[in-house]
Amino acid sequence: MKAMLLKRALQLVTVVWGVGTLTFILMRSLPGDMAYRIAASRYGQDNVNAQAAALVREELNLDQGAFAAYWQWLVDLLQFKLGHSLVSGLPVADAIQHMLGHSVLLALAGLLVSVLIAVPLGLLSAWRGNPLDSVLMGLSSLIRAMPVFVLGVLFILLFALHWNWFPVAGFGTPAHLVLPALTLALSLAAVSNRVVRDSAKQVFRAAFYQFSRVKGLSAWQTFRRHGARNIAVPVVAFFGIQLVSMIEGIVMIESLFSWPGIGHGLAHAIFARDIPVIQGAALVMGVLFVALNTLVDMLCLWIDPRGVREA
Repeated sequence: MKAMLLKRALQLVTVVWGVGTLTFILMRSLPGDMAYRIAASRYGQDNVNAQAAALVREELNLDQGAFAAYWQWLVDLLQFKLGHSLVSGLPVADAIQHMLGHSVLLALAGLLVSVLIAVPLGLLSAWRGNPLDSVLMGLSSLIRAMPVFVLGVLFILLFALHWNWFPVAGFGTPAHLVLPALTLALSLAAVSNRVVRDSAKQVFRAAFYQFSRVKGLSAWQTFRRHGARNIAVPVVAFFGIQLVSMIEGIVMIESLFSWPGIGHGLAHAIFARDIPVIQGAALVMGVLFVALNTLVDMLCLWIDPRGVREA
């Protein structure tokens, strides 16, 4: 356990430095006048001229060399300072904290709905077999083949515009959360239910599982005592891998549904060339990814303690 935590701590340092550095290089490499972009975001596209861009360039010291700017960012990062937004002037930490709450809410809702969909359908598919298995796997493949934003657009057209059940976009009420969470959940469940199904099939066919039925245990007792934990280990481990898809999906879904999370804020910051906000959002996503993977590893060790003894 200690070795795993130390490994994750080193990975966290590497991810923070790598993500921040790569973000800095990519944003500095984009074509166009950074000062003009920032001025357009501050005052509006129609109110920007060369004089406004020059004032912004002077105010923010954008003529500073790239190496000096990178060194200053690195020193601030070591002091846990994320700086201030180049557009609004507000502390980046405050903006990230506000956006993070909305992103976590969407991620938790999507993950919960995904589990409620994937686990029962995966177990049912493994238990019943064909033709139900073929139908469910076909639907999963169809949904997985769709980009997440296409799935979101279909939900908007159907549930928001055609039936008028939910709002198209925005936030503020529980109804605003339904379509983004459902879009994220289905994109995740389309893959995770296959993992549940494959894991369950392997356990159901195992000799120890069949022998427990011979001993006289009921189907439910056999599943509860010998099936649930053995099925859960690869499924929980896969959820750690699926976090990459979740982060990618959140960025697209928040932009599509105007959900005020980190993904939505990151898209606006990239357009405005707001480098401190971009770096802050990317760093938070990287830290969350490492932290959640560490949590998944600990959960797998709790489910199957044999991993601790082998380590």
